[in-house]
Amino acid sequence: MFPIRDSIPRIHTPWGVYLIIALNAAVFLFELSLTHEQLFEFVHLYGVVPARYLHAEGTVWEQHPGTILSLFSYMFLHGGWMHFIVNMWTLWIFADNIEDVMGTVRFLIFYLLCGLAALGLHMVFNAQSMMPVLGASGAIAGVMGAYFLLYPHSKVLTLIPIIFIPYFVDLPAVIYLGLWFLIQLSSGISSVGAGESGGIAWWAHAGGFLGGILLLPLFRQSKRCYFCYNSRGRRIGVARWSDH
Repeated sequence: MFPIRDSIPRIHTPWGVYLIIALNAAVFLFELSLTHEQLFEFVHLYGVVPARYLHAEGTVWEQHPGTILSLFSYMFLHGGWMHFIVNMWTLWIFADNIEDVMGTVRFLIFYLLCGLAALGLHMVFNAQSMMPVLGASGAIAGVMGAYFLLYPHSKVLTLIPIIFIPYFVDLPAVIYLGLWFLIQLSSGISSVGAGESGGIAWWAHAGGFLGGILLLPLFRQSKRCYFCYNSRGRRIGVARWSDH
């Protein structure tokens, strides 16, 4: 499944989303300028290698101890064009509506904390991994978790490829995001004890999603407006958190 657009218009200018996309783009362009050897070292230093933090004496990067910087910088690294484009597109679709109810500063803090939650759960199940964790998907999963709570009846135009035929369908957000989370969770469970999970950090996605759900009540602002919908997915007006 790939999201094309959602049905929720934004109210406020999403300056935080713009900033995150710009930073990711700048770092990705820098990665493209590196040689293969330079890129290898860069992602190992500024991505997160779980074993470097939890079993540093057993890694080839022992001379580069884990730093607080990489706990945040990993969220702005990407492994290729597809990785970068899919993450930024998904962020663009869901994040503006979350910034609507938080404000820019709170949203940026929320985003980073979701990234930390994603990393934390990944490291629980991959404590000895020497594969660097990189990408914005864990933090974006937190945005999706918050969206799951805020806008369950919105519609997500979804691309579902069937063999070579593209199929487009409007799915309620609760179904699209619920299915997405179940895929991450089931894939994470099946990957336990199976090595590096094909390079996909399933547990990071699940951890970020759950982190977004848990953190949302702490970061929403009562005076910020957002569009509210009834159980049939029809917009019934603009509300504030203090109205509920």
